[in-house]
Amino acid sequence: MAKGWLRALQSASDLSRDVEIVGLVDLDHAVAEALAAEFGLDHVVIDTDLVSVIDATRADMVFDVVVPSARFAVVSTALKLGCHVLSEKPLATSLDEANALLALAAETGRVHAVVQNRRFISGVRRLRRAVEDGLIGEVSGIHCDFFIGPHFGGFREAMDNVLLLDMAIHTFDAARFVSGKEPLSVYCVETNPSGSWYAHGASANAIFRLSGDAVFSYRGSWCAEGRRTSWESAWRLVGSKGMITWDGEESFEATVAGDETGLLRGHRALSIPDAPDLDETHGHRSVLAEFIDAVKSGRRPETVSDDNIKSLSMVFGAIESARTGLPVSISVEGH
Repeated sequence: MAKGWLRALQSASDLSRDVEIVGLVDLDHAVAEALAAEFGLDHVVIDTDLVSVIDATRADMVFDVVVPSARFAVVSTALKLGCHVLSEKPLATSLDEANALLALAAETGRVHAVVQNRRFISGVRRLRRAVEDGLIGEVSGIHCDFFIGPHFGGFREAMDNVLLLDMAIHTFDAARFVSGKEPLSVYCVETNPSGSWYAHGASANAIFRLSGDAVFSYRGSWCAEGRRTSWESAWRLVGSKGMITWDGEESFEATVAGDETGLLRGHRALSIPDAPDLDETHGHRSVLAEFIDAVKSGRRPETVSDDNIKSLSMVFGAIESARTGLPVSISVEGH
């Protein structure tokens, strides 16, 4: 992921103008050296200790691309040393840690945000605009299917709750963003199916109650071989006037009731508006630009941590429900 962030920073002239990479930190010094060589970062400070690099470089921002278990230590250190922080997801490995980081960001006055890069793609932005425009009326149902079988190797295959904690948050966060609704409760069944190459929790089925009496259902598996869905899931939005379907890639369809008589009224197709701003649809590049602009202007970034914790609470609510076999209320302490 560090390579993806560096490619995004170097590929856009406005980002490369605003941001200078001054240091790289990795527990394995050789890994950081290899990254610096690959991206032509000849004059950066390289070390295994974050404090030393921040002190040596007087850095303004820290881009946190560590494994989840290291996130709290990295982010809290950077905030205490006066740096703004943009983190990979998840925001934290527990809600207690997340709330502690939010409190620290507020205390230090630093910008703290999370890379929910899948908000910043054309399809998600188009869905959001269609909902805001009332294309299908009031949204009452969001239904997402995610079935893929990636063989990552590495830390993911050893994680607990791997699908919910490492991947499903993308769809959970997008469902919040698209619908404009807030999560209230969840019931979840989590399994590790036969044939799974993960240690735990490669499949999950979750039903969320949302504000406005809406429902969000998620069916997912990260060990589903065969014809896959998109990485963005396959979507169906149900509203008071009609439905929108999106395959997570290029295929969109919006339909409302037709004029047929009898039991079923048929359907009539509608056009779906484009994404409102093409600058917001470049994934990592867009979320980095949005974060950097927030640091420069003093405004709140879209994926600021005190909003992103609501998406994280959906993840931990689903994990708790799967553990207990009971519905779980979703609340965010102090927010």
